[in-house]
Amino acid sequence: MAPADSGAPVSQSLAEASQSGDEVLYEVSDHVATLTLNRPDRMNTISGPMLQQLTELLLKADRDRDVRCIILTGTGRAFCAGLDLRGATGGSTGLEGASTSTDIDLRATPPTVLFNLGTPTICAMNGSAAGYGMDTALGCDIRIMAQGAKMAAAFTKRGIVPESGGTWILPRLLGWSKAAEIIFTGRTLTAADCVEMGLASRAVPEAEVAGAARAMALEIAANAPLAVQASKRLMRMGLSEGFDEHVHHVFLQLLPLLRTADAMEGMKAFMEKRPAEFTGR
Repeated sequence: MAPADSGAPVSQSLAEASQSGDEVLYEVSDHVATLTLNRPDRMNTISGPMLQQLTELLLKADRDRDVRCIILTGTGRAFCAGLDLRGATGGSTGLEGASTSTDIDLRATPPTVLFNLGTPTICAMNGSAAGYGMDTALGCDIRIMAQGAKMAAAFTKRGIVPESGGTWILPRLLGWSKAAEIIFTGRTLTAADCVEMGLASRAVPEAEVAGAARAMALEIAANAPLAVQASKRLMRMGLSEGFDEHVHHVFLQLLPLLRTADAMEGMKAFMEKRPAEFTGR
């Protein structure tokens, strides 16, 4: 694995960024990009400018060849309590006018961007997620939750639907019946519920969430990044194609990977019984 970045420690950089007033903090260290929702006084509810900033930083991380995994987390006691409804009633979310438009382009919004990222994503749920925040957490590949955190599918209780991918993601993760139960009732799930259902990989004490997410991110980053990204791409394709078609696509991904320096390094390291040092080439 390439040498770690020589910049300031993550905690120091985040503290400096927090003082600057940024609503989404960004830091790269040891091939891991950490994006932190930073409106703790509003439970990290999402404003219009925050939506745009989150999208831009997700794409920035995905384009960075040095980034091999992305962690999405929040400051304060919540991960994300949803869209900023107070801002929405004041017309400042950037979403106004959507109800009268027949041509809404959602390709540059965080849920769509998250789904299409080639880089693996981990949601470090430092606290609870509700509504849009829940959908955003579910949009990540892996979720690690604080033991006291909850997921609140409160959409129907507010007279709306899961607008950010939940109606697509939940049936695929849980099956139709369980997804229908959660969405139709607007139920709130504990961290233990989420782990039992498979919505989260694990639940850990709140103080350990960041460390657990980073340890997993570093484990992912230690592998060949092109192979990890190709695996994610194939998993995503497999959601909508038959087995025969999928196997064909697997070989179309495998053949160019076999010609990479990382594939050669992986095989050589295995034969020499040593950790591989991947370069992403």
